[in-house]
Amino acid sequence: MPDLPKLGVVIASVREGRVGLPVANWFVEFARKQGGFDISVVDLKVIDLPILSEPKHPRFAQYQQPKTKQWSATVAVLDAFVIVTPEYNFSSPPALVNALHHLYVEWHYKPAAFVSYGGISGGTRSVEMTKQILTTLKMVPIVEAVTLPFVVQSIDVAAGVFKASAANEKAAQTMLAELARWSHALAPMRRH
Repeated sequence: MPDLPKLGVVIASVREGRVGLPVANWFVEFARKQGGFDISVVDLKVIDLPILSEPKHPRFAQYQQPKTKQWSATVAVLDAFVIVTPEYNFSSPPALVNALHHLYVEWHYKPAAFVSYGGISGGTRSVEMTKQILTTLKMVPIVEAVTLPFVVQSIDVAAGVFKASAANEKAAQTMLAELARWSHALAPMRRH
């Protein structure tokens, strides 16, 4: 039996009291039940990257900082990504932008999908801005997504748990299936 593609679920928010953690916990549990991926949680708060301070451009992959080297090793082994992201001022979270810009070749030919959350827009403006960065990194952002408007209404604050609706689960299932297709389709490009 072939190895499952490795999926990194990136928690993009690093703020105290972040909603992204319960949303990501729900998604990871749901995705594991679906099968199809070997899943790793990539929490940018735990990764704790400094503002990009490497002396050479990331395209050279000649990293000097220990945290950058660790980040490179984490991303390099992954085949696909789901980015769990809020929207900050109609834009991407700074920690996510910084994490993306830290590397270059490690991102190439990998598909990415989004679980976005927020108020009325459900984080979609963050997704659209982040997609511009992803395509520059030679990634393939897919259309299928999970969008969670008014997310706080679905959070049990006392328990710190996101309560997904049937529509959320259907969107996640559809997104995971499409992400798996792209991961397999891009695999030959990642080997070269």
